[in-house]
Amino acid sequence: MGNSSESNERSNHLSQGSPPGASGLDAVSVISRKRDGGELSDAQIDWVIDGFTRATVADEQMSALAMAILLRGMTRRETARWTAAMIASGSRMDFTDLPHPTVDKHSTGGVGDKITLPLAPLVAACGAAVPQLSGRGLGHTGGTLDKLESIRGWQADVTVPRMREILADPAIGAVICAAGADLAPADKRLYALRDVTGTVESIPLIASSIMSKKIAEGTAALVLDVKVGSGAFMKTLDGARELATAMVELGRDAGVHTVALLTAMDTPLGRTAGNAMEVAESVEVLAGGGPADVVELTLTLAREMVAQAGLHVDPAEVLADGRAMDQWRAMIQAQGGDPDAPLPVARHTEVVRAESSGVLTRLEAMGVGIAAWRLGAGRARQGEKVQAGAGIEMHAKPGDTVVAGQPLLTLHTDTPEAFEGALAALADAITVETTSEWKPGELILGRIS
Repeated sequence: MGNSSESNERSNHLSQGSPPGASGLDAVSVISRKRDGGELSDAQIDWVIDGFTRATVADEQMSALAMAILLRGMTRRETARWTAAMIASGSRMDFTDLPHPTVDKHSTGGVGDKITLPLAPLVAACGAAVPQLSGRGLGHTGGTLDKLESIRGWQADVTVPRMREILADPAIGAVICAAGADLAPADKRLYALRDVTGTVESIPLIASSIMSKKIAEGTAALVLDVKVGSGAFMKTLDGARELATAMVELGRDAGVHTVALLTAMDTPLGRTAGNAMEVAESVEVLAGGGPADVVELTLTLAREMVAQAGLHVDPAEVLADGRAMDQWRAMIQAQGGDPDAPLPVARHTEVVRAESSGVLTRLEAMGVGIAAWRLGAGRARQGEKVQAGAGIEMHAKPGDTVVAGQPLLTLHTDTPEAFEGALAALADAITVETTSEWKPGELILGRIS
């Protein structure tokens, strides 16, 4: 009697959900196979991604499958096929006819991570074409497009024909823009579900989400910057290495020359966290100055990108002689921006001072990132506006000697009522000690190739 009820219940559930396709597949059988630890076939993966894209596989069914994948994992073959199916859900760019080798970079996100801004024009000045599809910030991590939109007139949306024109022009050679809606649309829908169902942390789903868009972008080579630490998505070196390895494998399987660097994100990069302030700091780097850690990471990633593109140029020389700055100005102008326009400045400031004298041994990235977000530099949900001038200036970094009363941070915002929340986020983020034994950590933690 019990078996009969279960059979009827299953039949009713199937009739209400996605019906079997011509291949005889259905969503419940795919979910059940992964739930029970089985390996999905190519046909099952192709069918479920296609059905989800066309809305014949329901959101709740894909959510259940995502949870099963989070708990049971995926093999390398499954992950590669899942990625290929997401790419196939939309269009794929092709830049193989360009006169220059194409190479791109992707960062998993951090606090003060403005590296894309000086990096793209620098690598373009070295002779590569850089089709950089970027995103917007969410929560404590900043978005490249939000930063660039603080430049008067700059436009994030660029058509594919216009991208091709810019990339083919050796005086520009780089585009930083938003991805089109037809690029891996299945991933956009799936990420929205993962974000509200507790399934973001799945390594196969993270890797396929990032790589489906990067492979569909059409670049021939890719350098990944996988952040590790309190201000990063990946908190541990082992987890970051697992994610980096999965993404490098996906890139190689798809014929994209791919390498990953593991880089530290326990302390914010540079001395600013906030959209317009990070643009200004990036321009300092292009002018031959800027914070040492931003310069180091920019040059390290540039060398990797140039090597993956098969070019034999020293990015340090290109940065020093001003060619990268020329490329930056041309890149901004090509997307409607005015590189000489003054950047927005917030209307209100608040200074955070050292409570004691000693060595600043800790400035935690997560606390700084959340504070900048609360000041208006970030958003809580997609579509919200950000304040171009909001953010945090860091007057001291770990290893610096400070005295009581000395300014450590300046908070910037147009909404002074946000200071209280920002200060609360910083309450446990700063440590000053009387020590002479503090040693800086490494910025580059590993390389996966």
